[in-house]
Amino acid sequence: MADKKSSNTAAQAQSDKKKTSFFGKVKNFFKGIAKYFKDTKSEMKKVVWPSKKDVKTNTITVIAVVVIAAVVLIVLDLIFGGAIHLVVGA
Repeated sequence: MADKKSSNTAAQAQSDKKKTSFFGKVKNFFKGIAKYFKDTKSEMKKVVWPSKKDVKTNTITVIAVVVIAAVVLIVLDLIFGGAIHLVVGA
């Protein structure tokens, strides 16, 4: 009994696919694109954007951390480079 239902459903799905014309597929494709942009616009309205003050503070923080990390890496490079130079004796 269940086998007949699944075969009927599969046959119906296959016949539905055949009924869609080429232009119907193209129309559905463009409807999908329009829906995507409409949904994207809707989601972008929900975004809470940071204030200029927040952006400035975060930017300064990132730049400071990058500069500190660069200085630490340069110092470590000099220390280990000097140690290697003493060990190898070149």
